[in-house]
Order: sequence, then structure tokens, then C-alpha cells
Amino acid sequence: GDVIHRMLTATQYIAPLMANFNPSYSRDSTVRYLDNGTVFVVQWDKVYLQGKEDVGSFTFQAALHSSGRIVFGYEEIPVPVLQISASQHPVKAGLSDAFMVLNPSPDVPESRRRTIYEYHRVELDTSRISSRSAVEFTPLPTCLQHQSCEMCVTSELTFNCSWCHVLQRYL
Repeated sequence: GDVIHRMLTATQYIAPLMANFNPSYSRDSTVRYLDNGTVFVVQWDKVYLQGKEDVGSFTFQAALHSSGRIVFGYEEIPVPVLQISASQHPVKAGLSDAFMVLNPSPDVPESRRRTIYEYHRVELDTSRISSRSAVEFTPLPTCLQHQSCEMCVTSELTFNCSWCHVLQRYL
């Protein structure tokens, strides 16, 4: 989005492994991406933890498929993730989404107060992240996948639908 805010980066992420990595430590360290139209892949290759370069390099990736499926792949995780210090940077893995609302500030009429609402988070158990492992996220069905109200009404999906403007009723 057009808003850069520290709290948004803490609450809006797709993170196979978030930690205090230093990609500039080694000439062999790279962060690469590929987009072939059906999958977007970002790979962190041979990256080191800042100040802990002696533990070895990490290689992992995130693949975002156009179907909504997300796969985190871990090729090389040299130490248990639980041993990575979070004192300089948060250590986490998973997905999170949020949005920000600008509200008028009661104290200063010309200013606005930013309020961030995190509405969904999926945290991975970082003790289970290891070399040569992967995690797959599969999207849940939603009403939005239907092209018409009729398709939604006749759907076998088991979730609560909402107002249908075509049928003029709640589904």
C-alpha cells in the first residue's frame, strides 16, 4: 500500500522466517524472486543472522500461488529457530493481515490518529521448522469464489453467507 508504518510491518506479513538476517554479510547471500504468472517465489539463499554468523547460513523460500495456496520451504536451517534471539528483531513465522484507519485526533484538530486493526494471524510453531521441511497453507472457501447468487445458494459450502443484493435476502 501507500502507507508505510512500523506497526503495519509488524502486523502485515507473509513470513517463512522473520529474524535479524544480514543479507550483506556474504557475497554468496542473496534474496531472489521469480514470478511466472501462476506462482511468485521469494528465496533467501545463504543468509546469516546479524552478529551470529558463526552458526551458519539459512536458505528458505515462500511461494505464493495464484490459487491462494502458500508454501514455505526450508532447505537449510542450521540451528533450532527457538535458539534465535529476538532481542534485536522479532523472530516469527506465519501469516498476518491488518488494516489502518486514520481517525481525527480529539487533542489536535488538524491531525489524525492511526489505529491498526489486526484481523487475522496464523503463527507457525517455530520448534517444528527444520532443514528440508515445508509448510503449506490452503485457502478456505469463501462466498467470493461464486460468480452468482444462484451458485452461492446451491453451494455445498458450510459457512454463513451474507446479504445477496440480487435475491434481496440473507443467505
